[in-house]
Amino acid sequence: MNIHAQTNSAKSKVLIVDDDPQNIYILLEILKNDYAIVAAKNGTKALELATQDPKPDAIVLDVMMPDMDGYALCLALKSREETRDIPVIFISALDETLDKVKAFDVGGIDYITKPFQREEILVRIATHIEMYRLRQRLYHQTVQLAEKNQKLTRINQDLQAQYCQMKAAQLQLVQAEKMASLGELMAGIAHEINNPTGFIKANIEPARTHVQDLFNLIDFLLRECPTNAPHIQNELEEADWEFIRQDLPKLLDSMSLGIDRICDASNSLRIFSRADRDDKVAFELHDGLDSTLLILKHRTKGNSERPAIEIVKNYSNIPEIYCFPGQINQVFMNLLANAIDAIDEANQGKTFSEIQANPSRITIETKVLEDKRVRVGIRDSGCGISPATRERIFEQGFTTKEVGKGTGLGMAIAKQIIEEKHGGEIACYSELGKGTEFEISLPIS
Repeated sequence: MNIHAQTNSAKSKVLIVDDDPQNIYILLEILKNDYAIVAAKNGTKALELATQDPKPDAIVLDVMMPDMDGYALCLALKSREETRDIPVIFISALDETLDKVKAFDVGGIDYITKPFQREEILVRIATHIEMYRLRQRLYHQTVQLAEKNQKLTRINQDLQAQYCQMKAAQLQLVQAEKMASLGELMAGIAHEINNPTGFIKANIEPARTHVQDLFNLIDFLLRECPTNAPHIQNELEEADWEFIRQDLPKLLDSMSLGIDRICDASNSLRIFSRADRDDKVAFELHDGLDSTLLILKHRTKGNSERPAIEIVKNYSNIPEIYCFPGQINQVFMNLLANAIDAIDEANQGKTFSEIQANPSRITIETKVLEDKRVRVGIRDSGCGISPATRERIFEQGFTTKEVGKGTGLGMAIAKQIIEEKHGGEIACYSELGKGTEFEISLPIS
């Protein structure tokens, strides 16, 4: 089969543009069996025919024409979106190199010199039409691939959005279950503590009054009894009456102080386990920080391996903020517990005296910002974290702790609580060997 034979029932369309009817006739005779031919004798008519559907698959264009030569007509065709991709084949008696270069510069795809050679024209036109068809097919396939790629991109974005929603839901579920269980536990403990401590506290003052009454009665009896009775003096000395008289009021005072401390601890449990409502409520951040520190006191006090961790409170006069107190307390618990972990890690391998010479410290600072926000900074003297770890510190599932000691959810939940639930910001600043600081800013209302 010849290369110029048609492979489908519809013939390709060729537009011949030449001001010489003889040249049009010759080309028509050569091409008429294989192509649907339309012809124009000038540029204006050629532009009109080139835009009519079906558009030509190739344009055979003479260079030398009056009014608008072939170069100008080619430029006009290439400037129009509907015709710019149609291959233009120049025909001319001009055989100079500069003429051919100019033809290619204005957008021509081939250049055939006169006189025509039948087989050459057929082969060149067939080749360029086939290349044109292949370019069109490639363009349509590219468009289809782009559309499919866009569709896949949208599907991927939807899947990512669903994944993020699932992660957020998981965090909320973990947070809700954790706080509910912790709240119930602490509320139950506080309740069990309140009953006996309330009973004891209510009876200390009556007991103090009764003791004083007994002292007065004993004094009266001693005045009325003979002072030289040996058996009475022996009993008073054996019981150490003077010591009892001085120590028993002190004993009652210490019991009262102990009950007050138990009540403070119970109150801290109640504040920390405060159940959140549907709407934000006014809350004193200092109460939340103090209650969290009291709950963690067993971890900050000294032991045989290290001195107590010093807690420095640089509290400013800040107003109450509207928030979900239970969630905010959870953030404080995560940050302070992590600070203690970091200090314990930094102290590993050090002796008691070495730690005492460079005391461990957690510094808490609060202040009001200019944009109607409050800032809470929690800084530790621990080992610090690397830049790579700092970049991932709020990532769900990421943890630097050993297997079984960390879930990788604490900081992710903290970020969600501060930023998504309260419209605030949380940031981490750290340098290896110099400790870490977490900075929280929260809107006042």
